[in-house]
Amino acid sequence: MDTVAAIATPPGQGAVALIRVSGPEALVVAARVFVARGSQKALRPRMQHFGAVMENGAVIDEVLLTVFPGPASFTGEDVVEIGCHGGSLVTRRILELLLRSGANAAGPGEFTRRAYLNGKLDLTQAEAVMDLIGAQSDIALRAAANQLEGRLGLRIRELQKQLLDLLAHLEAYIDFPEDDISPDTGAVFLERMRSVAHELEALLATARQGRVLRAGVRTVLSGAPNVGKSSLLNRLLGFERAIVSSIPGTTRDTLEESVMVRGWPLRLVDTAGLRDQADALELEGIQRARKQLEQADLVLEVFDSTTVPGQVLAAKRDNVVVVLNKADLPEHPAWKDVEAVRLSCLSGEGLNRLEDAIELKLSEGLGLHDAANDVAINARHQDCLRRSLTFLQAAEAALHAGTPPEFVAEELRAALNSAGEVVGQKDTEDLLGQIFSTFCIGK
Repeated sequence: MDTVAAIATPPGQGAVALIRVSGPEALVVAARVFVARGSQKALRPRMQHFGAVMENGAVIDEVLLTVFPGPASFTGEDVVEIGCHGGSLVTRRILELLLRSGANAAGPGEFTRRAYLNGKLDLTQAEAVMDLIGAQSDIALRAAANQLEGRLGLRIRELQKQLLDLLAHLEAYIDFPEDDISPDTGAVFLERMRSVAHELEALLATARQGRVLRAGVRTVLSGAPNVGKSSLLNRLLGFERAIVSSIPGTTRDTLEESVMVRGWPLRLVDTAGLRDQADALELEGIQRARKQLEQADLVLEVFDSTTVPGQVLAAKRDNVVVVLNKADLPEHPAWKDVEAVRLSCLSGEGLNRLEDAIELKLSEGLGLHDAANDVAINARHQDCLRRSLTFLQAAEAALHAGTPPEFVAEELRAALNSAGEVVGQKDTEDLLGQIFSTFCIGK
């Protein structure tokens, strides 16, 4: 690979900035621009060296330079990191000098890509780098850190091993029938396949957690006109974001904002009030509101506590929190036995109780309490694992149907390849070695 360089810190003005160089000529390029200060001239690994970046005898900036020889570096190559002052001009000048001195400009994700290609990370860990950077909550941060440690990769590799064992057993029977090597008979072989299928299903079940952690909990505020949905949105946000009016139908379109509640990232969606009589424009807003309800992870169904109760969704859906607004006014007797969070959007009274209810609904009612403590797959992982499960189920069906083992083996091989795509491994070149090490072939 060529040697690449890029500014590793965000653009703009700050106290310090970091410029990274990686590749076979990283040390050579650095030596062309860096002049050490003090008695220590040799660039010792993993030590910061004080000096200056110079061009034509003129100092661009005084910097700290650190050398990470490969393969014991993030990318697996020789890496040089230059810490300089954080002005946009000085960082750009240093980068331009590095590029003129033999480095090429790094593309998006280039350093992490090289880490993956050099075996320092699997694909799940590489993806976790961006999850860690983009985390907007403590829960998402912990989940990304767990994935960066390789927890998902370990589970995938264990699945690969089990699939490989099954395939090796079957291939051995196909290739060496004269040695009386037969696949596990009947229920035992099928049970091993079903065990792998259960693990795939368990991983697929974390897709919802992964989406919530990365994109936030899609939380829809629903209810009739003038019950206080927009007021509740403003109260949760802590500022006046939505227009509040006593005129029915003020909210005509959906309005989205993000907020943190007890460590959970919520994507709040304010919707048009649901009612039967509406003009054409308001009716379009109501239709959009109903679509949002279908896609919601959590629904805050808001009612006016001073009026007769309308239809409550909570009895039909497990992701609804019923909210009775206007708790500062006398409550209608019909609400007496209804389980709900009572609050006042006007005064803020009861907001803590709503946050308690949201936290409880997310952690227990929606089964997201372990979201940060276990793996949480993303959409790409979900696609790979779903295909792997489909192939595995096809292999099981083929066994039941008495299909020749060669066809069953093809389905198992496809399941193995699909699972391997999660961590970036599609090849099964070690299959033959697995056969010979597991079975006493050629005895």
